[in-house]
Amino acid sequence: MSSRALWQQPYVNIFKHMKIEEWKKVSKEGDITTYMDKSLKCSVFRIRGSIPASNYILLPKTSSQSLCLTGRYLYLLIKPSPNKHFIVHLDIAVEEGQVIRVSFSNMFKEFKSTATWLQFPFLCGAAHGSVYENTACTAKQGLVGRAPTSTRWTCLTMDLHVVLSVYLNRTHSHLKSIKLCANMSVKNIITSDLLFDPGLSFFEFRQSGVMLPDCTAPMPREMCFPVPKGQRWHDLYDYIRFPSDGTKLPFDSIQKGSNSETKISAEKSPQREEHHAVKISKPVQDRVSLIQQITTPKPARHTKQRSTNQTKLVPELNYAHSGGSGSPGSPGQRSQADEQVTVVHSDDAGVHVYAHCEDDVYTQTTDSEEEITVINAASPRPVSLSSDQPVTKPQKLYPDPILKLNRIIGFGGATVRCAVWTSDGEEVVYPCHAVIVSITVSSGQQRFFIGHTDKVSALALNSSSALLASAQMGANSLIRLWSYSRGVCQTIIPTHTPALNLLSFSQSGGVLCGIGKDSHNKTTVVLWNTRHVAEGSVVPVLAKAHTDVDIQTMRIAFFDETRMVSCGLGNIRLWRVRGGSLRSCPVNLGQYHNLEFTDLAFEQGHTQDRPVDERTLFVSSRSGHILEIDYVAVAIKNIRRLLPAQETHAHQREKQTFSTGAGIAVNSISVCDEFCVTGSEDGFMRLWPLDFSSVFLEAEHEGPVSLVCVSSDGSRVLAATATGNLGYLDVGSRGYRTLMRSHTASVLGFSVDCVRRRITTVSRDSTVRVWDMDTMQQLYDFVSDDGESPCSVAFHPSMPLFACGSSSGNVRVFDIQTSSLMAQHRQHCGSVECVIYSPDGQGLFSAGALGYLVLYNSSQHDHHVVRVLSNAVAWSVNRGPDTLAVSSDSRCLALVGPTEYIVTIMEAQSLNELLRVDVSILDVESTTLDSALNVCFSPTSLSHLLITTSANKILWIDTHTGQLLRQVSEVHKHPCVSLAVSEDGRYLLTAGQNSLKVWDYDMHLDVDSQVFIGHSEPIRQVRFTHDQKGVITVGDALFFWDFLAPPQEAANCKSPDIKVFPRKSDHSWAELNGAELSNESPRKALFQPSSPPVMNFLSSALKDSEGVLCDSTTELELSHTTGHAHSPPPKHASFLRVTEWVKDEDTPTLSANQSKIEKIQDNHTAVRPDCYKHFTSRFKTSVLDRNTVAPPSGQAGLSLKAVIGYNGNGRNNMVWNPDTGLFVYTCGCVVVVEDLHTGSQKQWFGHTEEISTLAITHDAQMVASASGGGASHSSLICIWNASDGSCRNRLSYHKEAVQSLTFSRDDMYLLSVGYFSEPVVALWSTRSFELLCTVQISVPLHDASFCPFTADELTLVGSSAVVFTRIQTQDNSTELQVQKVSLPDAVGEAEMTSVCYSTRRILYTGTNSGHVCVWDCNTQRCFVTWEADAGEIGVLVCRENKLVTGSNTKKLRLWSVASVQSLSNANNNSSRTQVDGAQVQLEQELLLDGTVVSAAFDDVMDMGIVGTTAGTLWYINWADSTSIRLISGHKSKVNGVVCSPDEQHFATCGQDGSVRVWALQSHELLVQFQVLNQSCECVCWSPPRGVYEPTGRVCVAGGYSDGTVRIFSLESAEMELKLQPQPVSVCALQYSHYGHVLLSGGRDGLITVSSPVTGVTVRTIRDHKGAPITTVQCTSKQYKEFGLEGNELWLAVSADRRVSIWAADWMKDKCELLDWLTFPAPNSPKDALALPPSLAAFSPSERGTVVYTGYAVEKEIIFYCLYKKQVLRTISLADWALCLGLCSTGRLIAVGSNQRVLKLIHSSSGRFQDFTCHSDSVHMCSFSWSGSQLFTAAHNELFLWTVHGL
Repeated sequence: MSSRALWQQPYVNIFKHMKIEEWKKVSKEGDITTYMDKSLKCSVFRIRGSIPASNYILLPKTSSQSLCLTGRYLYLLIKPSPNKHFIVHLDIAVEEGQVIRVSFSNMFKEFKSTATWLQFPFLCGAAHGSVYENTACTAKQGLVGRAPTSTRWTCLTMDLHVVLSVYLNRTHSHLKSIKLCANMSVKNIITSDLLFDPGLSFFEFRQSGVMLPDCTAPMPREMCFPVPKGQRWHDLYDYIRFPSDGTKLPFDSIQKGSNSETKISAEKSPQREEHHAVKISKPVQDRVSLIQQITTPKPARHTKQRSTNQTKLVPELNYAHSGGSGSPGSPGQRSQADEQVTVVHSDDAGVHVYAHCEDDVYTQTTDSEEEITVINAASPRPVSLSSDQPVTKPQKLYPDPILKLNRIIGFGGATVRCAVWTSDGEEVVYPCHAVIVSITVSSGQQRFFIGHTDKVSALALNSSSALLASAQMGANSLIRLWSYSRGVCQTIIPTHTPALNLLSFSQSGGVLCGIGKDSHNKTTVVLWNTRHVAEGSVVPVLAKAHTDVDIQTMRIAFFDETRMVSCGLGNIRLWRVRGGSLRSCPVNLGQYHNLEFTDLAFEQGHTQDRPVDERTLFVSSRSGHILEIDYVAVAIKNIRRLLPAQETHAHQREKQTFSTGAGIAVNSISVCDEFCVTGSEDGFMRLWPLDFSSVFLEAEHEGPVSLVCVSSDGSRVLAATATGNLGYLDVGSRGYRTLMRSHTASVLGFSVDCVRRRITTVSRDSTVRVWDMDTMQQLYDFVSDDGESPCSVAFHPSMPLFACGSSSGNVRVFDIQTSSLMAQHRQHCGSVECVIYSPDGQGLFSAGALGYLVLYNSSQHDHHVVRVLSNAVAWSVNRGPDTLAVSSDSRCLALVGPTEYIVTIMEAQSLNELLRVDVSILDVESTTLDSALNVCFSPTSLSHLLITTSANKILWIDTHTGQLLRQVSEVHKHPCVSLAVSEDGRYLLTAGQNSLKVWDYDMHLDVDSQVFIGHSEPIRQVRFTHDQKGVITVGDALFFWDFLAPPQEAANCKSPDIKVFPRKSDHSWAELNGAELSNESPRKALFQPSSPPVMNFLSSALKDSEGVLCDSTTELELSHTTGHAHSPPPKHASFLRVTEWVKDEDTPTLSANQSKIEKIQDNHTAVRPDCYKHFTSRFKTSVLDRNTVAPPSGQAGLSLKAVIGYNGNGRNNMVWNPDTGLFVYTCGCVVVVEDLHTGSQKQWFGHTEEISTLAITHDAQMVASASGGGASHSSLICIWNASDGSCRNRLSYHKEAVQSLTFSRDDMYLLSVGYFSEPVVALWSTRSFELLCTVQISVPLHDASFCPFTADELTLVGSSAVVFTRIQTQDNSTELQVQKVSLPDAVGEAEMTSVCYSTRRILYTGTNSGHVCVWDCNTQRCFVTWEADAGEIGVLVCRENKLVTGSNTKKLRLWSVASVQSLSNANNNSSRTQVDGAQVQLEQELLLDGTVVSAAFDDVMDMGIVGTTAGTLWYINWADSTSIRLISGHKSKVNGVVCSPDEQHFATCGQDGSVRVWALQSHELLVQFQVLNQSCECVCWSPPRGVYEPTGRVCVAGGYSDGTVRIFSLESAEMELKLQPQPVSVCALQYSHYGHVLLSGGRDGLITVSSPVTGVTVRTIRDHKGAPITTVQCTSKQYKEFGLEGNELWLAVSADRRVSIWAADWMKDKCELLDWLTFPAPNSPKDALALPPSLAAFSPSERGTVVYTGYAVEKEIIFYCLYKKQVLRTISLADWALCLGLCSTGRLIAVGSNQRVLKLIHSSSGRFQDFTCHSDSVHMCSFSWSGSQLFTAAHNELFLWTVHGL
């Protein structure tokens, strides 16, 4: 909206605006009088006279003047004089530069029209109940001619937009003049963009609370007609709306509708009836004919009608934020440079931004096939259609909106001096060009404030963070006031200044101060009253002043909102508001009057002994001076100066802070209660005490610091730089974090690395930057230092390389991993406008501004030149990144050239020309030559080439014939600069100027596109992300949008072109399908390996890059990420052949001051100590795959719901804080946090190896966890924030496992103890997490404990030694002083396995022989020992006079040790070898299920939690002598997991011989069936109830290693039946589909069919004999399906890769072989146990399809169709599958591998996601029956996942 239109909202009372009673701005002629109207009870004007042309009122006074009223609706409140004629003339200016006169009168008999004049008959209405009214109703056309004798007051509403657009095809600009001629009475004239309801006053609206349609409002007071109580408005007055809103009214006359109560709704153009005819003047016959065609009913349309003046519906663009949590819509600001954008407060408290398209009219079809023509006008609210006939909703893109803004990379735009903290210090608000961003510093989540149409120049946030003010630059300068919490724009304040660059709120937020420049370049200061903004009231101006002084900063005093302070060039002024005026006084600066002052800040804090305004004011300057001003005395108190650092002889920087010399410019200053912060031109942010005695903290930045801001609590300091960086300093930890980096100029283009989730951008600031798409962090910055500027960039599709074209004509290729230049070529004379890689990575193409086209061989390291063509590309500069396009099969190259009118298609490998298309001759009706701008291939329709043209068209060209297939006109108002097609070919993106459009690719909808706006500068490039879940746009900044379109199901997808990449083979798959896989007897011989046809999601193009694993360099930052989210590549590439490059930050590194101790070279190998307390990780053969592709954040197809079990192999790997209730334990490499009240879990991920131990701080705020290292990596210690589970830091020092972790009493230190082969103790600081010191001990260590009463004492225990240790701190160094003490003679040579303190002087240690030794810490002597257990004591816990011991005898004992303290005083010089019962008494003993490995108790030793090696966590209550099982799990390997059909339970079995049944919801163990000395190999459930119930109960069956099968009843918790179907181990077990029989497969290959009721063997199948059965599965079938009788199918798989499929009817004892499959494979390796299992299952989503995977030529999943007897498709895998699970919904497949990866795959598209939460091979996976949950197992780790789908 233009600035001149802002004051006209919400309406303009023209008589009041023109001050008609003064007759100075208004002209009158003839008989013009005023009188008191009895009906209206107010004075009105009467115009009388026999000649209307001689008796009139003219507004404005002369024809040379203009009203300039832009309102869409004109409201005329008139009463025609009885039996008289009247006439009204309206002069309206249109956008086309003409003035149109619109006249209406009851003198006109018919409608007439010329090019500049419209004449409408006015049909007067009669009084209610009169004979005239009845006559008019009968005639349906009112009363023609003179007004009747009884007329009524009439409210005439004329839609000026519609009138001009429909009748003359002109665009309304503004109302120029109005002439009211005799004979009539007139009360008022109003213009507005709102549609007012005449029957509803504003008072009635407020009282009734009625909801009005959008863009409507109650009648303002100036327009209201009085209505007596008990009567209705429409009974007393007439309401006429023109053009008419009734479908049966004439289209060319102004008259009252048949229903006096006209429904107020959105405007629509009225309908013209077929039989109604009017006389039309010759010049406009064509136009009115067009109107008739539009408004006349039409037959049903089979093809979509299009018109050049057609306008698309614009989607609402709402306030949005990124987190995904509830962003209501997509943001935007303006779609074209000259389009209007209006933002108002909506009924749903949202900000709706409307981009008005360049078109004017769109058509919409009703149910009666009648088209309604709707004029799109600039209204403040969306306008809906209304009709007497039902209207069919238009078919349009869904969802609406289809895009949602997620993230923005960028900062600044108009200013880099605007950024503020919220009141809680958790969020930072800053501008990014035309968008305001609020970022949460802890998570990086963004939300957006959308509505500005130009760059934001100023920001202010009140102290409570309730109200946000923002100003925009440019001609339409204005201020928006937002509700910060809701993100809603509450009101708009017009500033009437072309530039506004400063805003400041008062402390309460009730006053807003703004500073800008007026049209005369004078400084303007304005104060607004913002106290009642929340109630929606108008924001009044408190005071306003103009001044010649320069103001660079101005702030309202926080102690008095009527006072302000400003500073600028040569002045510091104090301001005050008094009596509505704003006055100021200067501070006497004396000799400093020439300084340029940059910023100011008030002294904070308040004491009771001085007035509130007795404050010191700190003012900074560009010369380095900092002035302290006495605010009360208005005088300078002190002056200091910041000088550059000087180098001393010792080469140390010393700041000569306040002296003479050239100073450092201070750009910003901020003050809190404790310190002052300055930001200076030298790039330093410095923290000073308030007396500026010295710098106590500083941070250096890459560029000048433009802003510093201290948070309200003083804990964080925000800093912004002139180079576009934004970050903050944590004062407590002295850590600095960068929040945002940005380009300092427009972004020219970008390229996405889909493998590593990176994006590289090239900008006018002469830099190329690489960003992480998930964290928004800048990874690399390539700066040109030789004067040339980069112009274009392209990522290699698979390798970590990118190519960059520059203005000098150079094309360079960079290796990101080494940050080095790989290749450089200069084949271009001018700038390189475009570089692009082919999708297969074999070729690189570059196009120059002077017409050169170059092909490089990118498969070679040097990217050597293959061919150079001159005059191949159209000569142009800044053409854009879409000058070249390569087809998805890498065969064709399209380009604009050799002239701008020609598009050429070439062979990509050779640049041989294939086709030329002349776009200038495609439109024969065009009067100008059309030129091509950009080209783009469709990924799915390879024969489609899309071309954008200068005439704003998109052309679809056939790449084979050059034929024009389709075209779309008026794509954007400005030329389309970039376009992209989605991977599935369903959507099209286009960018024109500042707007982005999403189109239906096929253009089959009524509304084909949606418009999105948000950029303040022209968009340069648009692209879909490769997973089609996002859209990226660049221009002024990087915008990341969520693409919300639902994925297309494979069954409904268009068939893409299938490209087959055959591999050399002796036999084809067709031969194999026909000859081998359909045999009806078992195979006797195998064919040699052959290769299947590759489907759309397979490609051999990436094979060259397989196995390339490199570390990439990154910036030096303290933060580390635990994983990366990656999206799958496009469908034409192999989704499962993606290589992930490991980043350096994934591997923790040592700080600079750390130094590893050189390991002492011994002549002997370290021997493991003889004690269970020393941790030993479980032996694994699996190796973690570090090239996994993790899902994007918030888009994971699986989420871990629960971890079942506890790792009993850990040591002290459970912690519990009884005060806070924090309960943490480990399972594998996962840290589990469980709520003991609700049982809910949270999981912390950061480790990749088995976690050995845990530790918790005494305040329960931090948890430390440690996992072991290996040959390729060191151990890892993760520090977690207990509150939110975030990983605070990652530490690494020990080469192997960490034996113990413990925090000091004050939580200042963390101690870690190394493995027996590396007995090193490391001490860490918990403030900076630096390694303070290390000590190597000569013996293995088992445990450590800090003294609970001092922070500098601790004790270590190990092999035959107790080591008393003290922390010694001196200056900046810290060291450990150790004193090793031998064991007492009574104990002898033993392992000291546990330690704990009682008091400061008493220490307890346990041994592997069962002794407890009591030590005096002062003398370091043992004075008491006793034998507390028969086994090794691994756990000791002491609380006052109570001691708990836990041992490997499974016993937990509670001792009373009250007499030990007194005994130590009396016998501190001798050691007692034993104690009697009076001294140490055993109070209680509990026998648990395993060796005690961890324990935690409360302060009084009443209750605690204990962990055992059996994988159980017990709740111990000594008062009741009870133990309750909290957490249960398998101790040994889990062999099977399966969910019950009703999904109430799930069953597991393991090598320990147990079958366990769990509750699915609570994850609690319900019942355990234990068989001793056997291993349970498989488990299954009986069929669901209602299918077949042989016993009437739900049963669980388990197959055992002795060949038996046991059936257990869940109700009775007893074994019902034991049968022996196999002589050897049972490997597979399954009930038939209807439960009639039980099928079991043995290790010898026999399959036995048994009765589950009697146990009798029904049948034995020997076809697989000789190879173990790996899988048996059953499903249903139609009886005659596949040509065989039977009601179910079942299959069996053996380890020799053979699959048999059978049809059976067990009730009729029928079982026939349906198919026999043998899958080829190369020769087996010598170690047959290393072969992956053969796995198969029936596909639940594709009937008659068997899914198989196993050892073969290729690592792949094969889909075999039983109907066609052939392989349908394959999906390649990165590793052999150890388990296979098929989901009943969503076409999902779960696969586990030996590389610890769980892979979720979409069986149709090949899309996949990797999950690496397990610490060992994932050997078991199983979906629940509904497919909503997934079970996975890795050894004894059992995980339950929630399935979300892909």
